[in-house]
Amino acid sequence: MFENLQDRLGSILNGLTGRGALSEADVSAALREVRRALLEADVALDVVRSFTDRVREKAVGAEILKSIKPGQMVVKIVHDELIEMLGGEGVGIDLHAPAPVVVMMVGLQGSGKTTTSAKIAHRLSTREKKKVLMASLDTRRPAAQEQLRQLGAQANIDTLPVISGQSPTDIAARAVQAAKLGGHDVVILDTAGRTHIDEPLMVEMADIKKRSNPHEILLVADSLTGQDAVNLARSFDERVGITGLVLTRMDGDGRGGAALSMRAVTGKPIKLIGVGEKMSELEEFHPRRIADRILGMGDIVSLVERASENIDAEKAAAMAAKMAKGKFDLDDLADQLRQMQKMGGMGGIMGMMPGMAGMKDKMAAAGLDDKLFGRQIAIIQSMTKAERTNPDLLKHSRKKRIAAGSGTDAAAINKLLKMHRQMADMMKMMGGKGKGGMMKQMMGGLAGKMGLGGMGGMAGSMPDLSNIDPRQLEALQKQAEAAGLGKPGGGMPGLGGLPGGLSGLGGAKLPGLGGGFPGLPGLPKKK
Repeated sequence: MFENLQDRLGSILNGLTGRGALSEADVSAALREVRRALLEADVALDVVRSFTDRVREKAVGAEILKSIKPGQMVVKIVHDELIEMLGGEGVGIDLHAPAPVVVMMVGLQGSGKTTTSAKIAHRLSTREKKKVLMASLDTRRPAAQEQLRQLGAQANIDTLPVISGQSPTDIAARAVQAAKLGGHDVVILDTAGRTHIDEPLMVEMADIKKRSNPHEILLVADSLTGQDAVNLARSFDERVGITGLVLTRMDGDGRGGAALSMRAVTGKPIKLIGVGEKMSELEEFHPRRIADRILGMGDIVSLVERASENIDAEKAAAMAAKMAKGKFDLDDLADQLRQMQKMGGMGGIMGMMPGMAGMKDKMAAAGLDDKLFGRQIAIIQSMTKAERTNPDLLKHSRKKRIAAGSGTDAAAINKLLKMHRQMADMMKMMGGKGKGGMMKQMMGGLAGKMGLGGMGGMAGSMPDLSNIDPRQLEALQKQAEAAGLGKPGGGMPGLGGLPGGLSGLGGAKLPGLGGGFPGLPGLPKKK
């Protein structure tokens, strides 16, 4: 979502960091560009004005440390103010109230309330082990109650049985009573929406609030609607009193201005963001991490968390045992590719790595996009079990059959086999080495064979994440910044020619990414 803003701010701030000294005129010129970039990203005018004023005030009077260039100091000020604009510290859903805690979902029709209700229920039940009851109060939209029931069945969450003819306020009261009797920890009330804000809607919301006494009132807003979402939040807050915001479709290609404006305009925290269609694709909103992504500083902590959620610990242990014997077949390679797809593909992973956010265009030009994973998995799936175990069986006639089955050609098959052969040779060489060293080398090796050769340098200083605590994770982000990877456009030098992939990537060290690659040990187990 923030790609355009990221590119614009990156180029503006990169122009500052390269200079030895900055005049007040230089800062003013850069801030004019920052202001224009934020306005183009659909950030509210008042928010942009106060943001640039605060940055100018701090930048002009800033004490420049001897070890820091003035340009880097301005980048730090912009970064800190961006965090402040987004809300400072992240705030999660507050469940500190007598059970059952009532969470009321409000918003316009089509913003994703019902799906988000199910996602929050799924998150609370899997991560916090809460017993959740969902109830649909939408008696107007056809099949709205049935939709919530099906989502509940899909996520294994209890839903309130439907009694036809009941009013939304009666359903809310019945849901709270049913939760008390059923021993539920949380009740999520999915209220009705309209295509626009009207008086009957607000009266209904106020009545439901009176009957159910919710502890949290979350406004679900579509982040693609821009400034209208900000006006919506203001209206709901004035009439009903919201406690937080949930932004959906943050994986879309909108300009991101609503997300940047909402906290500053309403004073209400953004608690969660929807980043995909799947039930698990709901994330907590961390202002610092979002600011880091916008300024091209990466987001190591979120990358590690995403990896820990998607990695199957048993599969990883089984693969490690095979690798210890120097074995690595095409099934293992397919597993690695699937794990990377689950983590958001190469683009998603790159966007979270310091200094790598601007690499997507270069990767696409090199033919190394996320579709490549799909093609390689299709090739492997078109092989017989014997062929996957023993690739030496693949002669011309078999390759012809596999190419037809996977919709590719012999050249693509040969590239895949070459990559696998190099990785298998590496496995044999590492077979006698200790587990830690093997995993670190494996990460560099796999990255190299994927066409990202220089990323092997990352493995040099990677701690084992299996018993790391969240405070250490936050420290990793700061380590990355201190290593020079926290500057827009910084890190990953040496992009040379790109034959068959990004093999020219320099050897920048990236502390903190754990002793393994997706699907390998060295990361926390699934919760």
